[in-house]
Amino acid sequence: MNSRYDVIILGAGAAGLMCAIEAGRRGRRVLVLDHANRVGKKILMSGGGRCNFTNLHTTPENFLSANPHFCKSALSRYTPWDFVALVEQHGIAYHEKKLGQLFCDHRSSDIVQMLLVESEQAGVEIRVNCQVHAVRRADEFLLDTSLGPLVAARLVIATGGLSIPTMGASGFGYDLARQFGLAVLPTRAGLVPFTLKGERLSWSRELSGVSADVAATCNENVFRENLLWTHRGLSGPAILQISSYWRPGQAVDLDLLPELDLVSLVEEARRERPRIRLRTLLAEYLPRRLVDLWSGQRWRDRKVADLSSRDIDQLRAAIQPWQLTPDGTEGYRTAEVTLGGVDTEELSSRTMESKKVPGLYFIGEVVDVTGHLGGFNFQWAWASGVAAGQQV
Repeated sequence: MNSRYDVIILGAGAAGLMCAIEAGRRGRRVLVLDHANRVGKKILMSGGGRCNFTNLHTTPENFLSANPHFCKSALSRYTPWDFVALVEQHGIAYHEKKLGQLFCDHRSSDIVQMLLVESEQAGVEIRVNCQVHAVRRADEFLLDTSLGPLVAARLVIATGGLSIPTMGASGFGYDLARQFGLAVLPTRAGLVPFTLKGERLSWSRELSGVSADVAATCNENVFRENLLWTHRGLSGPAILQISSYWRPGQAVDLDLLPELDLVSLVEEARRERPRIRLRTLLAEYLPRRLVDLWSGQRWRDRKVADLSSRDIDQLRAAIQPWQLTPDGTEGYRTAEVTLGGVDTEELSSRTMESKKVPGLYFIGEVVDVTGHLGGFNFQWAWASGVAAGQQV
């Protein structure tokens, strides 16, 4: 293999491959390196194996960053419709699941294959099972790798974050940023389930597999989605979304009856159906297993006609909202993304190039830009990859 390239990209994931394709189309000699045994591992496992590859409703408001304006340039220049056009060009069948989330009809590997075809057509060279031992910069970037020494005029870091270490995630990209003098903001797990302890964990284990529509609130951020009880705590889209805004020790409000008022519900039942049992009434709106466990001995046989005003106030306090302080999260082991990363103040929002080190670029999850659940992180990968690919 040639040891000298115009561009070397570290990371054969969504951002890295997109950058390679764009650079290759512009006639650059491009090499993509990855330490894993195959490309696009995170793409393959995403969306339950069907890859939620973008979201039609992508806006800058769907992203967390110390600088919320940084993502605007790349996202405005490569939109979800641009990626959809590429998907349609390759004849990949897809559908909108909900809330603008686009999934493959068949399997995630359709997206990976599309990227590989595009890479081949652009003349991109891809090598997997490659270890990068050291990187230094003289007039060019010099890489010491398991393939031997490599040289490039430009180096793109697309190594991802710390989420799901069993797939090979590491802090290598952050280490490189620090090596070259770039600031790296503290990282933490995002889009991750909450863990519980004690009696609350016992409850959760009894309810494992039960889901409910809730409005989850933390730090004035609200997400209306499903909650799922698990044998470790709480998961489901509502929990994953709010976890990105939660900090240890903070409470989370979970409204188990969104768009309904419990007091009005009970008072109407007292007028119209006074003999109905409270648990029967609640089971019309909440999962039966949840109602049975929650009602216990105290409420099990109480009729709504027998409830006092104090009883109703206690009911509302317990359900609307149900407030709890999680004991923690499952961490990077199951987190879908990593919050924090390379400080956007160090990068050009138009090109993703380092302001301190000419020819050094950072794209995708390694940068301090993190999307909500629902295809937004892939759209950031595509957009940031194209932004860098148009410049390298």
